[in-house]
Amino acid sequence: MKTTIELPDSLLREAKAAAAREGKSLKDVFTAALRDHLGPPGHTPRGKEAWRSVFGKAKPRDVKAVDDAVSEDLERTVLETWR
Repeated sequence: MKTTIELPDSLLREAKAAAAREGKSLKDVFTAALRDHLGPPGHTPRGKEAWRSVFGKAKPRDVKAVDDAVSEDLERTVLETWR
């Protein structure tokens, strides 16, 4: 699948250099980096705070704000109408 993303120039230069050093395509470098970050195919984090494993390195107050918002939305969800 094709997509467009915006990256810092310095990061893209590093990725291109790594691809060239390793004799790989830029696609291969990005695919490997994403796979490493997300875990094996089909891997789903478990538990109440599983979403944090893909959230990134946010400040604790930002993580709490997102956690509160997610919890609030989940409490309002009516499963019968959601399905």
